[in-house]
Amino acid sequence: MADFDLVQFDLDGTLIDSVPQLAEAINDMLASLGHATQTVDAVRHWVGNGADMLVQRALTAARGEAPDAELHRHARGLFDEAYAGHADGALVFYPGVLDTLERLRSAGKRLALITNKPYRFVPGILAAAGLSSHFELALGGDSLAEKKPSPAPLLHVCERLDVSPARSLMVGDSENDVLAAKAAGMAVAALTYGYNYGRPIADSQPDWVLDDFAALVPLLRI
Repeated sequence: MADFDLVQFDLDGTLIDSVPQLAEAINDMLASLGHATQTVDAVRHWVGNGADMLVQRALTAARGEAPDAELHRHARGLFDEAYAGHADGALVFYPGVLDTLERLRSAGKRLALITNKPYRFVPGILAAAGLSSHFELALGGDSLAEKKPSPAPLLHVCERLDVSPARSLMVGDSENDVLAAKAAGMAVAALTYGYNYGRPIADSQPDWVLDDFAALVPLLRI
């Protein structure tokens, strides 16, 4: 068990399963470019390093080779346009997420959101989920000059909210979350059910490995 004032959360693969929406957008993009669509399971393994890498992996799989910079820029624009129509539709929360977030708030924990998803999509997702008021601060992958696995977003949140990294816990599902937290001098709890490119999250050696989101309640002494 541990005592923290601030809990910083990843979004995709931690709070919501966004792969269905991402897969729809990726396949809209691929179809626009004349390529065959990809399976949801394939897209699931490509998520976690931000939209640029997701588009890169999808194009490489569809074409059999990596795209050049011009094609990547064009495809990224198509993806963003498609995802804008899918991002906040039919959100799927992992079990225990909504109840646990409410319990943390009721217990006086401060909450922040740190995602590598472009920020333009974040407010709509939070509004659709009824979570707009839950987080004191939310950052997207393009909110700062660096994104996870850089520690910069996590440290930025600590500075803005005037909380020491030693009193903050990062909660995520991928190696990026673990690396960012460790570099920030911050403890990290990692969920086993999210997106980690097919590798066990335990391999990244987070401080805690959780199978169930609700396990944060005893971990945080609530």
